[in-house]
Amino acid sequence: MSYIIKMKEVIGRSSQKKSRLGELIKAYRSYLFEDYLPFLDRFIFDEQHGGFFWNTTYSGEILGTNKRTWYDARGAWVYSFLYQNFDRNPLYLRKAKQTLDLLLRVKSHAQQFWPWSYDHEGVDLKERPGDIYGNLFVAEAFAAYAEAADDVSYWIFAKQRVLEAFEWYQDSAYRYALEYRPDPLYGEASEVLGHYMIILHVCTGMLRYKADLELNNIVSECIDALLTKHVHPVHGLMVELQAKPGNDLPVSYEQFVYLGHAIEALWMVMDEAMRRHDFDLFQLAAQRFKQHVEVAWDDLHGGFFHCLNHVDDYHFLTDKVLWAQEEVLIGCLILWEEQDDSWAKTWFWKTYNYMEKYFVRHDLPYKPWKLGGGRKMDKLDVGYRIENYHHPRHLMFSLLSLDRILKNTI
Repeated sequence: MSYIIKMKEVIGRSSQKKSRLGELIKAYRSYLFEDYLPFLDRFIFDEQHGGFFWNTTYSGEILGTNKRTWYDARGAWVYSFLYQNFDRNPLYLRKAKQTLDLLLRVKSHAQQFWPWSYDHEGVDLKERPGDIYGNLFVAEAFAAYAEAADDVSYWIFAKQRVLEAFEWYQDSAYRYALEYRPDPLYGEASEVLGHYMIILHVCTGMLRYKADLELNNIVSECIDALLTKHVHPVHGLMVELQAKPGNDLPVSYEQFVYLGHAIEALWMVMDEAMRRHDFDLFQLAAQRFKQHVEVAWDDLHGGFFHCLNHVDDYHFLTDKVLWAQEEVLIGCLILWEEQDDSWAKTWFWKTYNYMEKYFVRHDLPYKPWKLGGGRKMDKLDVGYRIENYHHPRHLMFSLLSLDRILKNTI
């Protein structure tokens, strides 16, 4: 009799878990397919020229028709990933291809980097120089389209962009102009955690589609840099900036931890560890992911700080940004799915509930998610841009993970 009672209890708990997961999946599908994508199609995507308008309010008012390489490349990646993983809707593939064609038009062969910004037709606005990230996001977009369209020529194009970017980055003369930095007198760096992070993630995606020794070697170098070179020997956190041999950084930069990048990079290392079936690498990245998540949490008002300007002084930037919260959710779901990790489940729900309360504009049509705000996230601003990469990536990656978790729930 006691055995029967216990079995009923087990079945009951399983049903509750499945019910809660089912509701969560339903919410995510609604956010993606009923809210985000229709908003994108109606207000952001340029049907005439391809690409995505850069400045739009949360209500859909277009503030300008200029575009940016980052925004267009990442938007094209979203449509290709949707087509490959969710719905083989030819409209997705058309929009991705139309945007890739625009990206090919806006860059001249004489330019090293894709332009920073351009008008709706693709005329370079010459606002400021382009950067290495733009080229890497273009590579990611072309690689995703190659898989979606089953056209390896786009993958080959993407590989060449990655090899170029990595070669430039390894050059001792390379400098990256910093927009986020604790020292206003020091505006550039030669070694940036964010560079290794993006190169790693782009290569991981490309290697899932097609094996390649050169890309695999680059991935190994990125992992070594992220988990060795950029880890501080005393406080154990991942510092954003380092110097190449022969270059110097201010001593204060040894205390500069860009927490959002660290958290994002660590789930990407976990993702690569899964691709190469490296349990030890996964465990190391998971342990450090948890460490950075707990450091970044705001105990007073909730949510995650994305920047720790000085570790020993405990000096955080106190604003909250959407992308940093979403990177936590992706990492937690990786741990939940792979290891049924109780810590990850707790932090996932803690983060998700916080974002539901403070980031989702339930009062507006299409329920847009705010880009960010102050520490308390208590202001209803009109918005100036819709996130078109971290946010849809979080929704898509989470849906895929949650579907697999539900199938494996006993």
